[in-house]
Amino acid sequence: MSLQFEFPVDLTAENFIAKLSHEATIKPASRQSCCKTYYDSFDWRLYSNDIIYEFNQSKSASFLTLRSLKNDSVIAESTLKKAPLFSQEFEPGIISDTLAPLLEMRALLPVCTLDYQIYHLNVINKDEKTILRLLIEEYGQFNNRVSLQSVRGYDKAVEHIIEILTTTLGLTATDKPVLQTALQFQGRKPKDYSSKLNINLDPDMRADIAGKYIYSHLLKAIKVNEQGTIADTDSEFLHDFRVAIRRTRAGLSQIKGILPANISAYYTDFFSWLGQITGPTRDLDVYLLSFESYKNSLPASIREDINPLYDFLLSKQQKAQKELAKKLQSTKYLSTLAEWEQYLKEPSYKKPLEQNAKLTIKELADRRIWKVFTRVLEEGESITDSSPSEALHDLRKSCKKLRYLMEFFQSLYPEQQIKYLIKNLKGLQEVLGDFQDYAVQEHNLKLFSEEMMALNTHANTFLAMGVLVQDLDAHRCRAREDFASRFEDFKQEENRSVFKLLFAPAKPHNHQH
Repeated sequence: MSLQFEFPVDLTAENFIAKLSHEATIKPASRQSCCKTYYDSFDWRLYSNDIIYEFNQSKSASFLTLRSLKNDSVIAESTLKKAPLFSQEFEPGIISDTLAPLLEMRALLPVCTLDYQIYHLNVINKDEKTILRLLIEEYGQFNNRVSLQSVRGYDKAVEHIIEILTTTLGLTATDKPVLQTALQFQGRKPKDYSSKLNINLDPDMRADIAGKYIYSHLLKAIKVNEQGTIADTDSEFLHDFRVAIRRTRAGLSQIKGILPANISAYYTDFFSWLGQITGPTRDLDVYLLSFESYKNSLPASIREDINPLYDFLLSKQQKAQKELAKKLQSTKYLSTLAEWEQYLKEPSYKKPLEQNAKLTIKELADRRIWKVFTRVLEEGESITDSSPSEALHDLRKSCKKLRYLMEFFQSLYPEQQIKYLIKNLKGLQEVLGDFQDYAVQEHNLKLFSEEMMALNTHANTFLAMGVLVQDLDAHRCRAREDFASRFEDFKQEENRSVFKLLFAPAKPHNHQH
């Protein structure tokens, strides 16, 4: 039985109270102005997990409520002076236990804010006893609501009032959260941003037109993450910004022969520069995000000795971040990105000169994916236990290109099969990525310790860092050992035959004379 009801369009709280007092004895308790702000991460992590986070403020109190998106029921409530930015800023308890695993490193940002009036009324019986409490929320922009809070022992009274509300006063039961109505009113859709690629292509689309469509999609991701990256709101903005840049670079290098060569070369340079200037800040973000796990990998006796490394990394990150923000507000960045946007909007030539532009996108996708897949197999096959680490780095790059191509074009292939192939490729990428990351972290920690020597850092910190380097080295060796079995998994017959089925060129028929 729903205990929340929506008013008809033009019914005000005052009118509702007047009408209801003809049907029951009411005692108005209070009325106050409130402000409700809904929060979520930029990529809707709470909403995607069916959680609504609302922060209510009035003169008398401010409190946070977590609700279920499915039925608007309350998961947890807490009195709070102001809404924290990150999940780790909450006191330990249900709220932080619910939010931390979902939000991880993401900041909580206001999604929308509503000003409204709240009325408390009590329905009383002949003995002046309260038999039911009503809470009215009066919104200026859309339908008002009332929720009923029953009092023990007076269930009949609730049924009677519900009857009056729905039949006499024309209210309708609802469990649709106010947030959904508010977003609709603002013309926003929940989950209007996701870092996942979702590009729907028509297989018969001309390749050059489809290419521009993919680049426009990626450009949008670059632009929506730009301000959060400059402001350093949370580390994921830069991460998603970089992924969109990397995907664009992969497109320019892998979806070959569809754009004029001079255009392709010009923007390849530009996006490569963007990759370079965003790298240092991202690396430092990763070290700061990994710091807790670094610390926990050390023996308890020396754990605290590593703390000066955190301060060192933080001040380095802040410096790199400032540099990056400057570059992302520079004329070079702003004007080149605007030119790129302009170029993508221009209509394509009726008769393009580039060799692959006239192909359908499906033909080109088949060719490119098949070619890069065969390269991955060849590179992987030639790696032995004595191969240098560069061989694994090169294979990692090829896997990345293959992955981006498959993600760009996944709408052109049967969903189950392409998802299966991407998942298998991810397994191989993971072990190669780990191997690379541990090697780079090990190398950089050595460089950091040289810089930190000049800062008169305590010797114990260097000892702790030495232990950390050993630990990373052990992880790197393990990743190297895991490589062979992961590659075996990837090149197994079943995987190869799905690749063949989806992407391999058809064999020409031999005509018998």
